[in-house]
Amino acid sequence: MVESVPLSWRLQRQRYNLIGTRCATCDERFFPPRNFCPSCRRKGKIEPFQFSGRGSVESFTVIRVAPSGFESQTPYAVGIIKLDEGTSISGQIVGDVTRVEMGKRVRPVFRRIREDGKEGVIHYGVKWALEG
Repeated sequence: MVESVPLSWRLQRQRYNLIGTRCATCDERFFPPRNFCPSCRRKGKIEPFQFSGRGSVESFTVIRVAPSGFESQTPYAVGIIKLDEGTSISGQIVGDVTRVEMGKRVRPVFRRIREDGKEGVIHYGVKWALEG
């Protein structure tokens, strides 16, 4: 059985569903997932954890001169998002870059990240959209 490349990407659950891990001992949460808790060490019990993806902009910058392959997307904002569950994650903030501000609420959206040429694989992932 030959598996398509897009299927193999979709099977990476944490990439599309914001699935990280949580230490059941101390309740610390991690994204990307971790195999052990750095606080509890051997006493920690790690389990899967589904993040909501909702949070607020903790820091951001606007990219006006993009790296190769992303020139058509400029200007775009990239930021650190403080998720409601306490973990910080980086990613692109979609929409009007003039509306991006520290503290603004965001929600996750599933969008195209890039393509490998005109007939290549399309890579998808999570970005963040401003709420309101």
